[in-house]
Amino acid sequence: MAPSTRRAFLGASLGASLTAGALVGLASAPARAAVWSSSEQWGNYTTSDGYILYNNIWGSGAGPQSIWANSSSNWGVWANHPNTGGIKSYPNAKKVVNRRISALSSLTSAYNVTVPAAGAYNTSYDIWDSAYDHEVMLWMNYNGAVGPLGTSQGTLTLGGHTWNVYKGNNGANEVYSFLRTSDSASGTVNILPILKWIRDTKRWWGDVTIGDVQFGYEITSSSGGLDFRTNSFSVSSG
Repeated sequence: MAPSTRRAFLGASLGASLTAGALVGLASAPARAAVWSSSEQWGNYTTSDGYILYNNIWGSGAGPQSIWANSSSNWGVWANHPNTGGIKSYPNAKKVVNRRISALSSLTSAYNVTVPAAGAYNTSYDIWDSAYDHEVMLWMNYNGAVGPLGTSQGTLTLGGHTWNVYKGNNGANEVYSFLRTSDSASGTVNILPILKWIRDTKRWWGDVTIGDVQFGYEITSSSGGLDFRTNSFSVSSG
């Protein structure tokens, strides 16, 4: 199983619902045929600017799912997963960083998504160290009966957002989950201060090498077929 399939999730409900108007309503299918599309379980595509897109259907009991892309910043997913517990998939775009935290002067990302009002899912960053021993999840919005792994570590304002923080272990790696306290469909996030907070304030890891920065949709259920659209996405490091 690829490292991107090692998820950090429990089916317990947080009672969260999407409130921002930009988050409500289904995304439409692409107006014309995409540059690439796939319904294969592990379908993947490398864009001209070095991002890798994955269909990544990995959970048990999954239904059909298709991913399409015109670029790293214009892609989407149609998924029809049954209304049962457990994560079915994490379609995502990945940027490889491969630099130690101490060697980074900046690490930021911008996002803009359109997500459905129905279903159970989260829109999240999944950031890994190069050894895949540590996983940092940044939940930008979430809907339905979804919740993080681990125990509460309190509330933190950092990187341009306010988060509820959780720490846990899924049996394969440590998981640090940052759940935005209100849903966001677009914006920027300053990732580096979050990584340094984990290293310097909490000492949950050392000066690790940051490997992958992934961004996508962790889908538990999307019965009847729902659309998830990434309108823009980028990762920048210095």
